[in-house]
This record gives sequence, C-alpha cells and structure tokens, in this order.
Amino acid sequence: MSADNIKGLLLALSSSLFIGASFIVKKKGLKKAGASGVRAGVGGYSYLLEPLWWAGMITMIVGEVANFAAYAFAPAILVTPLGALSIIISAVLAHIMLREKLHIFGILGCILCVVGSTTIVLHAPPEGQIESVTEVWDLATEPAFLLYAAVVLAAAFVLIVRFVPQYGQTHIMVYIGICSLVGSLSVMSVKALGIALKLTFSGMNQLVYPQTWVFSFVVISCIVTQMNYLNKALDTFNTAVVSPIYYTMFTSLTILASVIMFKDWDRQNPTQIVTEMCGFVTILSGTFLLHKTKDMVDGLPPHLPIRLPKHADENGFSTEGIPLRSAADGIPLKSPRATDSFRSS
Repeated sequence: MSADNIKGLLLALSSSLFIGASFIVKKKGLKKAGASGVRAGVGGYSYLLEPLWWAGMITMIVGEVANFAAYAFAPAILVTPLGALSIIISAVLAHIMLREKLHIFGILGCILCVVGSTTIVLHAPPEGQIESVTEVWDLATEPAFLLYAAVVLAAAFVLIVRFVPQYGQTHIMVYIGICSLVGSLSVMSVKALGIALKLTFSGMNQLVYPQTWVFSFVVISCIVTQMNYLNKALDTFNTAVVSPIYYTMFTSLTILASVIMFKDWDRQNPTQIVTEMCGFVTILSGTFLLHKTKDMVDGLPPHLPIRLPKHADENGFSTEGIPLRSAADGIPLKSPRATDSFRSS
C-alpha cells in the first residue's frame, strides 16, 4: 500500500468508530424526543431540542470529518467499504444499549464484514495523481458521469415527491434509497473538495477556482438531504436494519460512481478487480446475515417483517407496531410459512 492509502485507511477506521457510535446516541436522542414531542418519523423536529441527539450529531460530524480527510488520500473504492466497520460497532452498541439482540449469526456477519474489508484494503488501487481541482471538474463533467448524476437526481426526486408521502412509514427502502442515491453524489463532491483542500494546504491554492465552491455547495446540499431522511429512517425502523441496508446501497452506488468518475479500475489488473469484488460480496453477505438474523431467537427462525416496534417499555413490549410476542402466552408469532419450514426441519 502507498503512504497515502495508509493515511486514508487510518482515517477511515477512526471514522467508522465515531459514526457507528453516533447511530446509537442519535437513536436514543430521537426516542427521548419522540416521547415528549412529534417524532421525526412523522415529520417532527423536536429532536433539535434534545441534547442527546446533538451529542450523537457531533459524534457523527467528527466521524464524517475523518471520512472527509480519508477521501483526500485514498480512492473511494478503499474508503467507502470500510464503512462496514461502523455497522459492527453500531450492532454491538445496539445490543448493549438499545436491547436490540445480536444473535450468534449476527456475530458471524460482523466477522464476514471484517474479512471482506481486509480483502479490499489489501487490493485497493493507488490514488490517481491530480494536480488541480479543475482536473476533478473535467472528470465530473464527462458524459458518462453526467448521465449517472442525472439518473440519480431524477430517481431521488421521484422518491421524495411520489413515494415518501405514501410509503415512507412502511417501506424502509424509500428513505434509505434517497439517502444512498444522494450520498453517492456527496462522496464524489467530498472527494473533489478534499483534494482541493489537500492541494491548498500543500501550497497550491485551489480556493481561487469557482469549481471548488461549486463542489462545496453540492456537498452541503447532499448532506442536509441525507441527514433529514436518515433521521426519518432511524426513527421509523430498527437500527439493526437501517445500518446494514443503508451501508449496502450507499457503498454499491458510491463504488459505481467512483468507477465512472475517477476510473479507479483503469489502474488495476483483472485479478485485483475480481478480488475486490469478492471482498465486497463478502461484506454484503455479512450485512445480509446481520439483517436476516436480527430477530432470531435461539432455536427459532427469524419471522418478523423489517418494521419493528420503536418505543418499547421495560418489558420489551411496544405500544405501537407489530408485537414481538403474544401478550397472552408469550409464544412467538410465526407466519404459516415459517411454521411449515420449522416443522419440516
């Protein structure tokens, strides 16, 4: 690995630590704010008055700053997949602090995420040499990336206008889809801005170029949009579900955007590319395993839909959503399909 890649790796690891913890702190703040005001999931903003939510927000900002710096030194195809480590941290802390049980197969999913991340780190391409922010602008205005950006913006607009009002509260992919689509553009802009600042600090002032400020505007717009819909997703759905699905979609779209814009794979041979893809698939397998086993009780298959109770009392029962167990007999509720598969085994 090059020296720049090592710097990017260390920054990405510290970013995952802060961001993973921020999910839990923000979630606790959202629950506390929702208990005394209008919940974020239904359009409320009472969490803005909750100190715990701001503590989580500050923690996330620190993580994002470290992530921002990582993109200035290493390619997105290296930095972005390491976000899987934030899922592990989030899952472990959710198990401890939010009583969202991490099953043994969830632990296996965490291990797969680590293995996949290690594979990608060891085979990441070197960062391309860029001498000016205008070079990044030229890459961003090539027809292929302009087409990608147009498709992403159109899809996000349709989701916000057409699907959020009807399906936002029941389909997790609506909120996560918006965050992931917009996030892929924000990462490309963050990388461009990071390169501009890196060059500026090294003595080549890039702040005189209007492209630097355009990238700054795109970064701010995308981050505000992401935070808004990520808050809605966290307040509406289980953290153990939001984190891995968001990671999977966000990482996939970001790698695609980076390959299109920065042409990362042009600096690698087919063996390296295939190895990186295997590492990425391993990470996806780990996140999928985390998702599918989030509600598994020892000896029983998972059977609940992805929308889970949000505000449970101390006994684990909720006043809204779908109950985890029958209040009368404490027997887990199973669909006919789950029952049949259980008997057949």
